[in-house]
Amino acid sequence: MTTSLLENQLLKRKRMGNLRTLPKQHPLIDFASNDYLGLARSSEMADAVMWEWKKRSGHLNGLGSTGSRLLTGNAAYAQKLEERLAAFHGFETATLFNCGYMANIGLHSAIASDDSIFIFDAHVHASVRDGLRLSRARSFPFRHNDLDHLHIRLKSLSAKGRCFITIASLYSTDGSQAPLRAISDLAQQYGALLIVDEAHAIGALGPSGRGLVAEQRINAKIFALIVTFGKALGTSGAMILGSSLLQKTLHNFARTYIYTTALPLINLAAIACSYDRFPLMDHARGHLRHLCARFGSFSPIHAIPVKGNAAAKEKAFHLSQAGFDVSALLSPTIRQGHEALRVCLHAFNTDEQVSRLQNCLWRMR
Repeated sequence: MTTSLLENQLLKRKRMGNLRTLPKQHPLIDFASNDYLGLARSSEMADAVMWEWKKRSGHLNGLGSTGSRLLTGNAAYAQKLEERLAAFHGFETATLFNCGYMANIGLHSAIASDDSIFIFDAHVHASVRDGLRLSRARSFPFRHNDLDHLHIRLKSLSAKGRCFITIASLYSTDGSQAPLRAISDLAQQYGALLIVDEAHAIGALGPSGRGLVAEQRINAKIFALIVTFGKALGTSGAMILGSSLLQKTLHNFARTYIYTTALPLINLAAIACSYDRFPLMDHARGHLRHLCARFGSFSPIHAIPVKGNAAAKEKAFHLSQAGFDVSALLSPTIRQGHEALRVCLHAFNTDEQVSRLQNCLWRMR
């Protein structure tokens, strides 16, 4: 019975043209990954991480952390790293998580009570939505980047319980930027607490790669800031920035923190080495901005609408035949009728590569 059910679910997805499979690796020009600064492929970064790991491994467990942070997985190195990251971003505390998905689930399920309310942008990441489902709070979407609709939500809901607004600064599917200052002003007006996911902005955007919240100078208005290390920072893991009260709450109620084996030393070393490097990469960020301008925006993420999963997959295949790795965004990952090709630009892409890609995209119109 179970086998039949699973087979039917997979067959249904296959008929809809959105059955997921692991992609095969091909030597294509990268316009798909989130490695915006090229740190994930940097041999200098890799050498620095190994040096840092070997230097510290005599004092810590070398390969595994051996337990959760609240049991045997804590270390002075991890705590000092959190203090360093919090100071760099201008927050009181930083709390490390194993990935951005776990950070968002842990945060949103830990901070709210039965009488709390989440108001969230309709384009937030799946991890936020899953965290909201696990939360005891009620949740209500507002139309993507629609300040009027957010205002209506706040006006009708803020008197019914503690309100949280949860958004991203830079959205992963289309590269759109949130109107951060206007949203933070609305949050203050209605006494709501603002949560911002900066996964795709940190490293690539803002002063010294600090992200769009730092660029807008609204750190003091942010209740929680989610930072991930697996995109422009070139490694893995995540953290939540905020107050000491928020950190104590996460230590006590975020199940993805409490019940997860802590990041091992090699990951902590990679995070530390990334923070040694990416703030100094203004030249790389300048080149990235230059490439973005050629696509007519500030964002390294560009969505090109293509109606239907089959058409999107076909166009992505033709681009791969021309030597370009470009992702097809399919439903149900995104809303049906909004399928697209997603082009991600990187500091290691060249003007010549971008010209060739744009010519291919023009011919496919």
